[in-house]
Amino acid sequence: MRINKYIAQTGIVSRRKADELIISGRVKVNGKIVTLLGYEIRTKDKVAVDDKLVYIKKYSYYRFYKPTGCITTKEDEKNRKTIYDYLPEELQDLKPVGRLDKDSSGLIILTNDGDLIYDLTHPSIKVSKVYKVAVNAKINYKELEILAKGIEIEKGKIAYCDSEILETNSSSTLLEITLYQGLNRQIRKMFEYLGHKVISLKRIRHATIDVIGLKRGEVKQLKPKQIKELKSYIEKIKEENDA
Repeated sequence: MRINKYIAQTGIVSRRKADELIISGRVKVNGKIVTLLGYEIRTKDKVAVDDKLVYIKKYSYYRFYKPTGCITTKEDEKNRKTIYDYLPEELQDLKPVGRLDKDSSGLIILTNDGDLIYDLTHPSIKVSKVYKVAVNAKINYKELEILAKGIEIEKGKIAYCDSEILETNSSSTLLEITLYQGLNRQIRKMFEYLGHKVISLKRIRHATIDVIGLKRGEVKQLKPKQIKELKSYIEKIKEENDA
């Protein structure tokens, strides 16, 4: 097994972060620093990160319904409530796949599978994330076209999305928004560009996993069938990207 994949499968970081650790000389195999990303790990090899031995863990996969008012992080210097305040002790080592800001709610996948985190978040793979978004204005179809073509929300960062109007009246609109990117506060910034404010934002699906059957603040383990469908979905996207 390649060393970056091994480190990712320990659950401490994603494969992308594992590459950074290796290149920076923070990884040792059998006591010697290894900086080659393609280095092959054998069964009896001992791998250490920052001089601490790391081991491949048994993978765990959960889905969590994040309430509004908490942040998606382990610790916070401002002592704000985090998603880990809702998780039992045995799940405290799991990592969130992507983030939702404090004012947003909905689905977050939790796992210690570094490869899965990488695949679900890497921009080149373009995994879909679906949201229900309420906006304080009557949205027209011309604005939907602008969202689809892309908006420069920051210098050099073009954000785009697929969108569908679910309900609308003279003062508000409920939309279903599908993203294939992971830019910070992307949906809110896109509507700010159009002169509108997001009233509420809830992620309802990430890839094949949805929030159906979860209450706010509740966490449930993924079933083997769900995990298999999720990984098959990712492999299909990779094959399409390579075609």
